[in-house]
Amino acid sequence: MITTMHSGACGLDFGTSNSTVGWHRPGQSALLALEDGKLTLPSAVFFHVDDLHASYGRAALKDHLDGHEGRLMRSLKSLLGTALIDQTTELGGRALPFRKLLEQFIGELKRRGELAAGREFRQGVLGRPVFFVDDDVKADRLAESTLREVALAVGFTDVAFQFEPIAAAFDYESQISGEETVLVVDIGGGTSDFSLVRLSPERARASDRSSDILASGGVHIGGTDFDKYLSLACVMPLFGLNGTLKSGRQVPSAQYFNLATWHTINFAYTRKALVEIADLQRHAQDKTKLDRLGSLVRQRAGHWLALQVEAAKISLSEQPAAQIDLGRIEPGESLQLARADFNDAIAHLVVTIELTVQNLLRDAGISPAQIDTVFFTGGSSSVPRLREKIAALLPEARRVEGDLFGSIGAGLALDAKRKFG
Repeated sequence: MITTMHSGACGLDFGTSNSTVGWHRPGQSALLALEDGKLTLPSAVFFHVDDLHASYGRAALKDHLDGHEGRLMRSLKSLLGTALIDQTTELGGRALPFRKLLEQFIGELKRRGELAAGREFRQGVLGRPVFFVDDDVKADRLAESTLREVALAVGFTDVAFQFEPIAAAFDYESQISGEETVLVVDIGGGTSDFSLVRLSPERARASDRSSDILASGGVHIGGTDFDKYLSLACVMPLFGLNGTLKSGRQVPSAQYFNLATWHTINFAYTRKALVEIADLQRHAQDKTKLDRLGSLVRQRAGHWLALQVEAAKISLSEQPAAQIDLGRIEPGESLQLARADFNDAIAHLVVTIELTVQNLLRDAGISPAQIDTVFFTGGSSSVPRLREKIAALLPEARRVEGDLFGSIGAGLALDAKRKFG
């Protein structure tokens, strides 16, 4: 039962891939159980066609993989700051505004946090990337404004924001005994964010920490981008990407980019896309590969394939090789991948992230030798090539891995306690 005798403040980390809710409780874990005792809720919604019933998180992914007829939506956070946020998607013959979709998911996230805490949350600190949108201040402000409107629509009365890497820094600060200059490396599903912060138990007592934040920066590259470019480099060529038509022209790439990008996969299932793919099948030099593409979209198996690619990415971050089973599309078909394939596919993204860190240090006037600790958080911060590059930039710094999926939510809970009591 939820008690409404008094309001509480929570930290809400709405992530591109996973979300958490934190509530500061001295002596206890800040993160609240959101699904079957687990502290994270995958940022996924599955709408069943028959009654438009929605399932969330792991249940949503299971419903999709079990073959229920419906629509899976992931990477919802990627809509913020884009023109798509004010558009609609078709669902069972009805038009569902993307903004309402965000409200449904964040409302469910809040509801589950309240059930776990046994109290209502009217005040909240929401995490946000350093940049929702790169090099576009207006779009970035619009993204935060939209998220604020959504939070108010689902029942929050007071909303504050905190940069996600700063929140992770607060979580790390609760674990140290002395002063440190820390580079927080937060590589999530949609963004790579960095903050240089002075931390200590004494500084943690201050309500205003602005003077302790030496610099913040970020770039709109994250785990879903690693998925995308691994798919484009290694998987989509099996479906005809980079092939040629009988006319000698290259096969158009638009549908492959849709299928490789989580929040645009459903675009490959539209009537217009199906007509285009059928035309490509007729005119392709390698008809076998385009037939695979046709089979993939007719089965609406784009999300299934994206999940296989994501699983391969995770495996390649832990071991030297991985296999993608393509049997659903073509019996007996599989793809073997090596970590070198993954490294090559994301090399340009890692270079951009590396330059972002270098620029952050330069702009802050901080030398690598002045960094005591690199604190890694975010699920995609475990990518080996990424860690190797950052270690090379800061060879003397101690490297600490936080809770890859929970540090931000726990830090937001601490910040909510400071801001709202």
